[in-house]
Amino acid sequence: MAKIIIVDDSAAIRMPLKLILEEYGHEVFAFEDGRQALDYARGEVVDLVITDLNMPVMNGMALIASLRKHSDYKSIPILVLTTETVDHKKNKAKALGATGWIAKPFSQDRIKKALDKILPT
Repeated sequence: MAKIIIVDDSAAIRMPLKLILEEYGHEVFAFEDGRQALDYARGEVVDLVITDLNMPVMNGMALIASLRKHSDYKSIPILVLTTETVDHKKNKAKALGATGWIAKPFSQDRIKKALDKILPT
């Protein structure tokens, strides 16, 4: 299965998402902010990144831009998982290299559908 980074400053989001992904057999690495995730990503290549936008230290937009600068992460899917719904933020995230968008609150079914679209079987 896939190696996945999840990034969210809220444990109430991070932990249930981690459990859902692990239930599907994925190896999950969870971080509280973009800086922690970026530091990890510099030493490990994963198959998918799922990130919140609004976080301390390094937000999701900065994380997406930073990951896309690394050759190993040029084509790795990045999903944004956030409460933000305004088009200009979606467009900015897409311009920076985000692959898709999942609105919070999320359901297990919505996560499964996103994984089915993004990850090869």
